Amino acid sequence: MAETSIEWTDATWNPVAGCTILTAGCTNCYAMRMAARLEAMGQEKYAGLTRKSGGRAKWTGKVRLDWKALEIPSKWSRPRFVFVNSMSDLFHADVPVDFIAAVWRTMEATPQHTYQILTKRPDRMAKFLPTKDFRVLPNVWLGTSVEDSRVLFRLDELRHVPAAIRFASFEPLIGSVADANLNGIDWAIVGGESGPQARHMEPEWVHEIEHICRITGTAFFFKQWGGKNKKATGRELNGRTYDEMPVAVQSAC
Repeated sequence: MAETSIEWTDATWNPVAGCTILTAGCTNCYAMRMAARLEAMGQEKYAGLTRKSGGRAKWTGKVRLDWKALEIPSKWSRPRFVFVNSMSDLFHADVPVDFIAAVWRTMEATPQHTYQILTKRPDRMAKFLPTKDFRVLPNVWLGTSVEDSRVLFRLDELRHVPAAIRFASFEPLIGSVADANLNGIDWAIVGGESGPQARHMEPEWVHEIEHICRITGTAFFFKQWGGKNKKATGRELNGRTYDEMPVAVQSAC
C-alpha cells in the first residue's frame, strides 16, 4: 500500500503488478514508467515487467501476483478510499480467477475501506459478477477507463455489471466522447494526460462530459488539465475545482 497524490482516492493497493498495452489510452501509461523506476530501485515485484522501446519503458505483457499484499488492508487502522491495482489491471486476462476471488474476499473482510477498481477490461469483469465468489459488495466501486470515442463500448459493458457504485475514468482524455451514455454511471472522473509525452486535451471535450453529467445526474470530478507540467496547468475548470463524489458518499458526509 502507498499513500498517493491521486486526487480521487486516499491510497493505492497493488496485489497485481504488470500489464499489457491494450488501446490508445495505454500508450504513455504512467505505471510503465513507475514500474521501470521501481525495478531500478531493486524491487523484485517489478523485475522484468517492462522493457525499453524507443528510449521509453513499455509493458512486456507479464503480470505478477503478490499474495502477501492481500494481508495489507486488514492492517490499516484508518478507513480509506483505496484504488485497487494502480500498477496493473485486476481483470487482465492472465490474472487467474482464483486470485481475483482472493482479492474479493479481502475486500469483503475489510468493510471499513472503500475499494475503487478501475479496468480497461469490463467485459471480463462482467463474466464474474454476480457469482458465488463475486458477490456485489457495498464497499466496492467498479469502473472502466474511456480515453476517446473508440472505446465508448466499455460503458455499455460496465452497465451490465451490478455494483454499489459504477464509475468512468475519462483519463487520459485524448478525444471527444460527446456521444457517451452515462445513464447508470454514478461518477465520472476527467483528466488530461500528464508526463513528457502528454497528448493535448481540448477544453471542449471536458465541457461535453460535464454537460452529459448534468443531464444524467452523474457526479463530475475534474482531476487535471495535464501536460508536461500538470502542477502548472492545475485542475480548475470554469474558475473553480470540481470534486463531486457519488451520492452514496455525499449522503454519508
